Amino acid sequence: MESKKVKIGKVYVDRDLCIGAASCVAVAPGVFELDGENKAVVRDSKGADDETILLAAQSCPTKAIIVYDEEGNQIYP
Repeated sequence: MESKKVKIGKVYVDRDLCIGAASCVAVAPGVFELDGENKAVVRDSKGADDETILLAAQSCPTKAIIVYDEEGNQIYP
């Protein structure tokens, strides 16, 4: 039986798309923070469980958060 659980390998913020809405910070403050330019950065890619990280990425209004699985396949957006 195959598990449907997503295993996140890498989380990346596209700074050109980020508008500093900070929804990712609200959803996963252990993973994301805003830097001096008010852009989201990944503080700790293991700072929350995979489901929360995916929810944070999906909360981004500009889809600036790109999520990859352990094999390097893009799973969001």
